[in-house]
Amino acid sequence: MRLNRSPIALILAASLSALSAVLQAPLAAADVRQPASEVRALWVTRTTLTSPAAVAQMVKTAQIGGFNTLLVQVRGRGDAYYQSTLEPRPSELVSRPDFDPLAEVLALSRTAGLKVHAWINVNLVSSATELPGARQHVIYRQPEWLMVPRELAPELMHVDSRSPEYVGRLARWTRAHAAEVEGLYTSAIQPAAAAHIAAVASEIVTNYDVDGVHIDYARFPNEDFDYSRPSLQQFKAWLRPKLTDAERRRAETQETIDPLAYTNLFPERWTSFRQSRLTTLVMRIRTAVKAVRPTLPVSAAVVPDLTTAMGSRMQDWRTWLDQSLVDVLCPMAYTQDAGTFERQIGAAADYAGERPVWAGIGAYRLSPAATLEHIAAARRQNAAGVILFSYEALVTAPYSAASLAELGRAAFGAGSR
Repeated sequence: MRLNRSPIALILAASLSALSAVLQAPLAAADVRQPASEVRALWVTRTTLTSPAAVAQMVKTAQIGGFNTLLVQVRGRGDAYYQSTLEPRPSELVSRPDFDPLAEVLALSRTAGLKVHAWINVNLVSSATELPGARQHVIYRQPEWLMVPRELAPELMHVDSRSPEYVGRLARWTRAHAAEVEGLYTSAIQPAAAAHIAAVASEIVTNYDVDGVHIDYARFPNEDFDYSRPSLQQFKAWLRPKLTDAERRRAETQETIDPLAYTNLFPERWTSFRQSRLTTLVMRIRTAVKAVRPTLPVSAAVVPDLTTAMGSRMQDWRTWLDQSLVDVLCPMAYTQDAGTFERQIGAAADYAGERPVWAGIGAYRLSPAATLEHIAAARRQNAAGVILFSYEALVTAPYSAASLAELGRAAFGAGSR
């Protein structure tokens, strides 16, 4: 979810005294527009889903603060914070085999009048720093699904993906590039990997009465992925029928000395191919959800700047809207600059038209006053709602559950729904 990867502890510079000052000030900035239908949401990460007490505190805080929607991370890193037959239980829940975090959130939220959307991390499946302990995890079961960076591709061409060396080398490379890459990703290019995540979405909506499905990390780490053997083979098979005889001969000759010949010779088609495969993945998830519950909304967290989204993350969210693959667009406009934030949300809302936009606010990077300013800006741009990232950051010192509830009341009014 988080686009800026600086430690939260370094970003939360505002003090509780600053929060108090904000809450005592006039709230006109946050009161620009408060329609009854406004979505007032929190992103809730998996770290809160490890005990009934933590879940209960989270729901209580959200209710007191006037929030009406929770986006709950039930697939964090290729694991299940719910009862699953497809993915392993995270290590944090192994000692609590009977605890079902998603069921707990739903039960408490129904009583509190909150809606719950199942937040699924799509392609990001593992930290590279601490690999999963469960041997049934996807990185061990299907290592050939993992995305490979361009720099490492020639080396991994000669390593059996079923060998522990394969994941080991990929993890070491990723750790060395932790500032740019969050962890290990499965590939949007490979049909079997896409089928698996679609099955995960289907399992959730079949077994749980959630109010929506929220997809995140439906993207590439950057433009230098995926150069895995299977993905290169997929691109070659897709491209060759489209080439002229002269282009085909040139590629064949170049491939004898360059295993990345097709991507190097046809970079624009390589980019377009990756974008289209990611779009196909989003379509498969939507199809799986709608096959079970046709009216359930599917929302997507996206990079707000379309040029960056398409060029670096292969995330063509404009096409997702055009083809009605997502019902709600959630731009992660985590900038600290209020003007940039308003422009990004305005551009997304303009393109979305009648389709809802929920403005993603990086509250973990902002003072309480700035958070209220961003909420007001989102309302000025006719956003259908706001989502604060994240519950965990906003209850971590120097903040607390009480201060988050106060911030919510300042933004939404006491008792707002």
